[in-house]
Amino acid sequence: MEKMLVVAFDNEQKAYEGSRALNQLDAEGSISVYAESVIKKDSNGKVSVMQADGDFPVGTAEGTAIGSLIGLLGGPVGLGIGALTGAFAGMLGDVHAAGVNTDFLDDVSATLKPGKFAVVADVSEEWVTPVDSRMEALGGVVFRSLRSDVEDDQRAREVAEIKEEIAEYKAEQAKAHAERKAKLQAKVDSLNVKLQKKLDQAKHREQQIKSETEAKVHALQERAAKAHGDAKKAFDARIVQIRAENEERSRRLKGIAAEHLRKAAARLEQ
Repeated sequence: MEKMLVVAFDNEQKAYEGSRALNQLDAEGSISVYAESVIKKDSNGKVSVMQADGDFPVGTAEGTAIGSLIGLLGGPVGLGIGALTGAFAGMLGDVHAAGVNTDFLDDVSATLKPGKFAVVADVSEEWVTPVDSRMEALGGVVFRSLRSDVEDDQRAREVAEIKEEIAEYKAEQAKAHAERKAKLQAKVDSLNVKLQKKLDQAKHREQQIKSETEAKVHALQERAAKAHGDAKKAFDARIVQIRAENEERSRRLKGIAAEHLRKAAARLEQ
């Protein structure tokens, strides 16, 4: 299963030992590490990357799952509440891209206090004991979250809400006098621009997800080619699972745009 992993440590030395332990587990085939970084939270709560972009298939750039997660870890405790009030609305895109929920972020932030360090990783693991036992021996506190498709659901809801609002304005426009029609049309035009932006974002995310998936699959195929027995079976199973998850996400993101095109075509025929 694909997961986002954060292990908090009290000092820099232990964090680097934790990073090496994760790499050893990857070499053993116990887990697969796709991206990994050591980070520090300073006295002001700002997160900085101490070590990143090693020999991993996925980088830590902005827009990647791990890059988004690292950015969020510098945010406030209580992100879920803040996001709902709109104070941190700009961070929701990163929450979606990271594939985690706000409860996970709040739990990590409550432990990752100023002056502490952490290892952040995008991994596949079938069981938690290998990571937990190694990290606990180093004094690390482990947090993990299954990668979720909350981003897809949220984007679909946003598109549906905009379409519903457009439909309401059009229905009112049909009954309005000339001056009012023009004002309502301006609102419809503005919403159509907003809708197109959402559809473009969905297309861009689909390409990002595809790129990340291809990099992960390629890395796993290389590992599988050198492995034997149960280790090879584990790599092959991870490849199948990652591909299946990507195909489902791609289907959902394409569906958002396809539904819009179907309704647009129907309106032209009327």
